[in-house]
Amino acid sequence: MVTAQIFPIRSARAHEQVAQFESVSKNFGTMHALTDFNFSVRTGQLAALLGPNGAGKTTAIKLLLGLLRPTAGTVSVFGGNPSDTATHTRVGAMVQVGRVPETLRVREHLDLFSSYYPKPLRIAEALAIAGIEDIANRKFGDLSGGQKQRVLFALAICGDPDLLFLDEPTVGLDVEARHLLWQEIRAMLGRGKTVVLTTHYLEEADALADRVAVINKGSIIAEGTPAQIKARTGGKKIRCVSQLSQSLIRTIPGVVEVQRDRDAVIIQTTDAEGVLRALFSLDGDISNLEVTSAGLEEAFLALTRNDA
Repeated sequence: MVTAQIFPIRSARAHEQVAQFESVSKNFGTMHALTDFNFSVRTGQLAALLGPNGAGKTTAIKLLLGLLRPTAGTVSVFGGNPSDTATHTRVGAMVQVGRVPETLRVREHLDLFSSYYPKPLRIAEALAIAGIEDIANRKFGDLSGGQKQRVLFALAICGDPDLLFLDEPTVGLDVEARHLLWQEIRAMLGRGKTVVLTTHYLEEADALADRVAVINKGSIIAEGTPAQIKARTGGKKIRCVSQLSQSLIRTIPGVVEVQRDRDAVIIQTTDAEGVLRALFSLDGDISNLEVTSAGLEEAFLALTRNDA
């Protein structure tokens, strides 16, 4: 069995690579969680890992946190072993695993977590960034789901980490709270911090990410900027009312996917102009025509569907 190698700690800025997977596989018995996984994250980037449930996202995060060791290949963070104490003091994490003691007050949690880091933020600053000053003296167990998420975010950033892992950070937050959290994440990136994000909110990755990796069945099936991902799978979306069948529309070159939406059809395409010409030649009575840019969600669905 090949396991993670130990490296000397180096400057992330000097080498730019903050975190890296090199030909990593991770097995749990006969189940292959990751297979020949290669991915790197550079200083100051927000890298988003997207994929359906069970794709391998959480396994990847746990490997970077040193909570798991690879079956084969190498995982490194700041050029070193993710399990090293020197690495941990530069990393913050908001993950959907483990439990936070519910009888401690929010401020007590922050006091405790801050003590693990050599140069933490002031408690007041961490509370302000997470927008939880008003609940600082409340017990964690008495908070709502959204408030708990914001406390977990405060715990992740209180050590002023160079690398921040955010696993589904906005679950349970309302739209306003979600956008406020996005602002704080952007501010951290502006200070040169690096973020690895997993999320089921595709608009979140689209709004925040410098790079996106789409994972399915333990492998990366697409990687690039959000714009590059969208461009390679369904760059445009056509909505119209037509008597043409979905099966016939799918035969038109450039059509990626076709869905019925009440009396209209929605067509994802990489060649909107060509598809429109074909549609009009086949059905001269097309009406209610709309052409828009396809979002990351459409691209994600097309990629994972084609990889099924």
